[in-house]
Amino acid sequence: MARERRRPERLDQPRETRRVLVPTPTYDADAFGRLSERIARFIGTGKFLVYMTIFVIVWVIFNVIAEKLIFDNYPFILLTLMLSLQASYAAPLILLAQNRQADRDRVQYEQDRGRAERNIADTDYLTRELASLRMAVGDVATRDFLRSELRQLLEDLEGPGGPGGHSQGGAVSSSD
Repeated sequence: MARERRRPERLDQPRETRRVLVPTPTYDADAFGRLSERIARFIGTGKFLVYMTIFVIVWVIFNVIAEKLIFDNYPFILLTLMLSLQASYAAPLILLAQNRQADRDRVQYEQDRGRAERNIADTDYLTRELASLRMAVGDVATRDFLRSELRQLLEDLEGPGGPGGHSQGGAVSSSD
């Protein structure tokens, strides 16, 4: 038997559509996840417990008291089956809701971590800027330093080696 050789797929042409006998069902995973979260939130409330308790009590009382309308005798097999079915669906829905919450928490954690890293980088930058400003301010001549330098220059000019060789006799006054 000769093996049929496959032609390489061309990327410039669309694929041939295949007809299937039974189409596969599709669903929106996000919509299903939101629905499961709503159900899980409701199952976890006191309201659900009250409704479920009332339902079970009414079921048992109806099947004990109603003589001709009894549809589930004393061991209440149908009630047990319904509660087991409800529990078998509730557990996976709760797990799905928890997984979605864990995914949201992971995304939030990553965003918080990135924000914290940016805050640290900004703080480091501001610290370096503040240090450079302190150094620059340390190099700037202050008013008192300038006054003392000017007094020294004035004394040098008016002193014995100054112009005219004599003192003016005036005192230097400083005003703020």
